[in-house]
Amino acid sequence: MRILVIDAQGGGIGKLLVSAVKKAFPGDVVTAVGANSAASSAMRKAGADCTATGENAVVVNCRRADVILAPIGVVIADAMLGEITPAMALAAGQSPAKRILLPIGHCDNMVAGVGELSVGQLVQAAVEQLRAVREECGQ
Repeated sequence: MRILVIDAQGGGIGKLLVSAVKKAFPGDVVTAVGANSAASSAMRKAGADCTATGENAVVVNCRRADVILAPIGVVIADAMLGEITPAMALAAGQSPAKRILLPIGHCDNMVAGVGELSVGQLVQAAVEQLRAVREECGQ
């Protein structure tokens, strides 16, 4: 299964996602794409199999992924302090991949009806969702 993790800013959430996914599914290929080099570097250090940076990397890898894991801001143009470009949001939103999005309410985007969970709890919930997607696909 081709898993794509996308993050921006400092890459802290992406780092946690990469680490948790590699621990739960060590045989899966995890590609990490950062909107900036700091995010990419953090995810590389967390154990991503391959990393890339920038808008075109997001666009290309969204086409290739089976599953995308990311903060919800990746599908909102100009989110994450403006690091998510309209092209990035479009690519993530229109990708044929399953999307597992963490409901992080930062940078003027709030998600109503979602309980107050820590980032660690959200990452664990994302891994459980990924487990369910894998089972659907017979993996």
